[in-house]
Amino acid sequence: MDILKDDERLDYLLAENLRIIQSPSVFAFSLDAVLLARFVYVPIQKGNIIDLCSGNGVIPLFLSARTKGKIIGVEIQERLYDMAVRSIQYNTLQDRLQMIHGDIKEIPQQLGHGKFDVVTCNPPYFTTPSKDEMNPNEHLAIARHEILCTLEDAVKASSQLVKQGGKVAFVHRPGRLMDIISAMRHYRLEPKRIQFVYPKHGKEANTLLVEAIKDGSPDLKILPPLFVYNEEGEYTAEIRKILYGE
Repeated sequence: MDILKDDERLDYLLAENLRIIQSPSVFAFSLDAVLLARFVYVPIQKGNIIDLCSGNGVIPLFLSARTKGKIIGVEIQERLYDMAVRSIQYNTLQDRLQMIHGDIKEIPQQLGHGKFDVVTCNPPYFTTPSKDEMNPNEHLAIARHEILCTLEDAVKASSQLVKQGGKVAFVHRPGRLMDIISAMRHYRLEPKRIQFVYPKHGKEANTLLVEAIKDGSPDLKILPPLFVYNEEGEYTAEIRKILYGE
């Protein structure tokens, strides 16, 4: 199939009945992206949504099954952007989904401030390491480490893009919780919902989901924990429903 390049493959997003182009050497989405796409509030019938640090477009694709609104994805790596564009075309979603190849720090000036009802972001999780610690694969290094954008860059851009009263949702690591809350409050985003995700019962949380409202009043809700695996090492019923629609 000429839609695929190099070592790419066409994977199923089973619960959404969609397909996505992935590459083991360039980018393949993780469970974190799926969880963020299911966690965030989205308007069902209409609205403008933007996803920052989109990678291969997985979150816009997931969100397209939850909303009839317009969705923009922003990705700085041209190779990943190209994969996302081809996935959108394959699923014939060009009328509602659009990708921008660009730097999230420049997007508010490019698209305008306060234009979006919802902003989502699955940013690089790790501060920039020394050269010998960094992944030698440039695509993976940029996706995982704060090389081209920091957490503060992502929060600032999100605050500029979202409307007053609009929602901003991030997925990150629990170890950065205080950094996220501090940055969000600094940029007038009030955290309203937090959910911790655990590999299994008895283990420490390894994923954090947080949703904030632009200029919202302080009232934070901690949602029930989400467990990925049961004692047998299989996906829990909640995760199976998210992944497979069971």
